[in-house]
Order: sequence, then C-alpha cells, then structure tokens
Amino acid sequence: MDQQLVRHVAGSTGLPAPVAERVIADVIAYFRETTEEFVRRRHGELRRRGRRNAEIWRIVAAELTERPVGAGELTERQLRRIVYG
Repeated sequence: MDQQLVRHVAGSTGLPAPVAERVIADVIAYFRETTEEFVRRRHGELRRRGRRNAEIWRIVAAELTERPVGAGELTERQLRRIVYG
C-alpha cells in the first residue's frame, strides 16, 4: 500500500492510519471489478429489488458511464450477453 496515500487520506479525514489503509483497500477493490462483474452484480441487485430488465439495462448503462475507468458505451444487447451469455 502506498504509505504517502495513506498519510494523505488519514490527514485529510482525521482517520487513524490503519482505518485509512482499509478504506483505500476497499475503494481499490471496488473499482478493480471488471465491467462484466459489475454488470452481473448490478443486474442481480436490481432484480432482487424487483426491477424489470428493460429498466435495469438503462440503469446499468448509465452507471457504467460514471465509473472512473470507463467501460465504453455498451448496448442493451451487449449488457444482456454479459448476464445471460
């Protein structure tokens, strides 16, 4: 772990260094998720909340545009193929 980053986060947030390190590790793990993993995870989460696929594809496509490492624009068909193969 980059100790300079840990010191920066700890200093800017007031968190103890060990907590800042865990937060950084958690954020890095979250954004390390591949596009395919993200699409599958979000599809499952939204289905469990009772959303229908037509709405899910719009939501997931919009969320992908906001991720720090852009996935590129995916069509509804490409999203379906990630989930269903």
